[in-house]
Amino acid sequence: MSEKTPLLHYRLSEASCSEAPAGGLPAPPSRDKGQSAAGPRRGPASTSQPKKLNTFFGVVVPTLLSMFSVVVFLRIGFMVGQCGLYQAIAMYVVAYFIISMTVLSVCAISTNGALDAGGAYYMISRALGPEFGGSIGLMFFLGNVCASALFVLGLVEAIESTFGMPEDGTLPLSPHQVLPSGYWWSLLYGTAVALLCLLVCLVGANIYASATFLIFLVVILSLGTVFVSFFSVRPHNVTLPGSAFLPGNTSSPVARFTGFKLDTLLGNLEAGYVVDYTTGRMMNFATVFAVVFNGCTGIMTGSNISGDLKNPSYSIPRGTITAVIFTFIIYNLLMVMAACTCDRVLLQRDYNYLSDINVWHPFVTVGVYCSTLSAAMSSLIGASRILYALAKDHLFGRVLSPAKRTSCGGNPWVAVLLSWFLVQLVLLAGKVNTIAGIATIFFLLVYAAVDLACLALEWASAPNFRPTFRYFTWHTCVLGIMGCAIMMFLINAIYASASIAFMLLLLLLIHYLSPTSSWGYISQALIFHQVRKYLLMLDVRKDHVKFWRPQVLLMVSNPRTAVGLISFINDIKKSGLYVLGHVQLGELNTLPSDPLQSQYDSWLSLVDHLNIKAFVNLTLATSVRHGVQHLLFISGLGGMRPNTLVLGFYDNNPPEDKLLGLVLSSSGPRDPEDQQQQKPFHFPSLRGDAATGKSMDPQEYVAVIADAIKMLKNVALARYFHDFQRTRALSPAEKGAGVYVDVWPVNLLRPDSSSYVDTCSLFLLQLACILNMVRAWRRARLRLFLCVEEGRSLRGTKEKLGQLLKELRIKATVYTVPWDSQVALHWQRQSRAEKRPLDPAQDQPEQEADNEEESEVEEEEEEYVNGFPSNGARLSDDYLLAVNRLILDQPCLSPTVRFLYLPRPPADTRRYTTYLRQLDLLTLDLGPTLLIHGVTPVLTTDL
Repeated sequence: MSEKTPLLHYRLSEASCSEAPAGGLPAPPSRDKGQSAAGPRRGPASTSQPKKLNTFFGVVVPTLLSMFSVVVFLRIGFMVGQCGLYQAIAMYVVAYFIISMTVLSVCAISTNGALDAGGAYYMISRALGPEFGGSIGLMFFLGNVCASALFVLGLVEAIESTFGMPEDGTLPLSPHQVLPSGYWWSLLYGTAVALLCLLVCLVGANIYASATFLIFLVVILSLGTVFVSFFSVRPHNVTLPGSAFLPGNTSSPVARFTGFKLDTLLGNLEAGYVVDYTTGRMMNFATVFAVVFNGCTGIMTGSNISGDLKNPSYSIPRGTITAVIFTFIIYNLLMVMAACTCDRVLLQRDYNYLSDINVWHPFVTVGVYCSTLSAAMSSLIGASRILYALAKDHLFGRVLSPAKRTSCGGNPWVAVLLSWFLVQLVLLAGKVNTIAGIATIFFLLVYAAVDLACLALEWASAPNFRPTFRYFTWHTCVLGIMGCAIMMFLINAIYASASIAFMLLLLLLIHYLSPTSSWGYISQALIFHQVRKYLLMLDVRKDHVKFWRPQVLLMVSNPRTAVGLISFINDIKKSGLYVLGHVQLGELNTLPSDPLQSQYDSWLSLVDHLNIKAFVNLTLATSVRHGVQHLLFISGLGGMRPNTLVLGFYDNNPPEDKLLGLVLSSSGPRDPEDQQQQKPFHFPSLRGDAATGKSMDPQEYVAVIADAIKMLKNVALARYFHDFQRTRALSPAEKGAGVYVDVWPVNLLRPDSSSYVDTCSLFLLQLACILNMVRAWRRARLRLFLCVEEGRSLRGTKEKLGQLLKELRIKATVYTVPWDSQVALHWQRQSRAEKRPLDPAQDQPEQEADNEEESEVEEEEEEYVNGFPSNGARLSDDYLLAVNRLILDQPCLSPTVRFLYLPRPPADTRRYTTYLRQLDLLTLDLGPTLLIHGVTPVLTTDL
């Protein structure tokens, strides 16, 4: 029934009393918390190591003892009597087909590396990760607990059948029937047997380990007498036990052992389901299969003790397969002989019939006692080892921490006690057939998980998955999973659904509560495999504007000052690519090693802490400009490459560390030094003053913008996001205040061009609309501000823009803003520049200023000739401050964020500083603002 690992390999170690591993293996060197069971098994340099086992003693014997238990002696006749020979053989074919597929998976995984304590739990957890491993491991533990209780009750049933008095009060049929019968008496006997198992597990492990082979010989001898009895015992009547008669049943109290007769065989071919006399419930195919499948379990016993085998890669496949084939032959031979020699009534109403027809009755009784007691103790030990492995891996935190305690010999006595206590609770069920269905569901779920683990390893195509056992494919894994799933629901759909729901609940709990392990996650290999495949299918030549989405590269100098901006850009990406880029100045040929490798952990921890969906890309360059070029060229893969560059605004505002405050607020009031140790954010400290300097000058900063536009990347400059807090911004404190996103789609540095339908303006509208589509920003209202001059039709302009928004399916409110006074300042500057000085006595400073203005005009004209407009070379500070005041003085409520039009940098690199100063004056004190320049079409009205 269970993975009943014989104690042959649980030799007591004389190592540490507290940290000696379960299973009697030598204590390995101490390991970190996350690696408690993941590393290779290494024993101390001691000469007194346990003797290694060969294939027969290490795999065949324990596996056969696991599979020969209650079923072989007490339930073969039950199965044939209920199902008939045809369905009984079909049941075993199905059962062995399922376990054969799982055996292939077990052999493959077990020959791909050394296994530790825990059996299936260890295999699944190291293959599928702690979530699946922990949840399935707990189910495996419960399955072994139920199996131990099942075998205890099987032994009690055998004892009561031989020594129990009839429950109906009639006179005993044998002088040996002296024990009282009934539910509570059965519970008492079961408790006594469970206590015996507990004492052996706690004290007498070596005694049992030495007697394992002797028990095996006794079981084989008992089976041999059974086969001999079918041929040597003459036909006779068999008195049925009193408990076989249900109330109202007037059947004869005797049944017939006919010997080999054709009529007997023909009468036992077809199914004949009746009420089970031990439970009083009507039997069917599913309920009988649940009982029968218990004789097919135990296939993972060999893999559980791989550390004690001379050659695990050789022994586990051959030993397990040999045991499976041998038990299949024995079971089928017993079924055929029972169908040929015993009439239906005997098979249905006497589960202990093999003893009644044996040449010497005690042979079968001794075999039943030995096999069931051995199986019960093995299941109890197996359950305790799984619980110990779960506790050692810290998957359930402090809940299971007591189970890690071991004795001086390495026996996990606390885990044994906990397992025995749960076995005692399961004994309250009272009947073998009642527990069998639950235990079978647990084991089928575990077997399906083992097949899934092997399937995942095969599909992931990991180079290190190289099992020496190659007789499996992904088809066998799928067949095994399907067979387990189908039989689970056929046996009991309610139990199966409840078990799967419980497993998923455990999976979620472990996922969110357990620490990160160092075992490796098969999910990562599968994701890599699928991502690579689909990235190759993502053809950039098939891109269409209908499916455009922002794919952002956000350059971050120091995350301590950019927490608000990082969170905001995460909202605006719309399920697109999001890359956090950072440039560290330096040359690799002057450094002993790459300084960036040690920084990735801090950046990835930042991504996790801020709960954003972003990649991290760091580069080393001699200048920030070259570093940004590197990242724009190499970030992403295939069709997933950044199309939008976001930079923080270049200003002289003193930096503030917002990351430390965020960590403190999320973790509670603790010492800041402790918080820094808790969160591995090892970012450089902020620049203290202006003397410290910046990593680039204004000239280089504008050059970065120009480079990105040349590379056909959209550009956004973010200003005043250092104080941006997403939660506070989306929940205004003022009563009646709303969340607004203001869009100014006109190039404010070109008052002579008031177009709002160019590529850049539409790009602004698209980004604002995308932000409004995010769940947290859906309450926000878009407001479009259209600057118009006197003499133009305000109503007509507003209607045209409204119609455009309607066609683009963008819901926004349009406001027209007269800006004649601001434009007048611009044209006054132009008029002054065009005048020639007439007074030769003009002051020298004024003349120099006019000459500078005149040169600006000439340079701008030259730029227009070359096709590169200067975008505001002649703008005065008065005009820029007036436009800034125009934006600030709007009568509407203050917005949460503003989107402004970013003009292209001038073609003349000498004007980069002037360009940046103009942007600074334009956005002065505006609050969170994005200056955006779009170079690619992103909107369409087509389906």
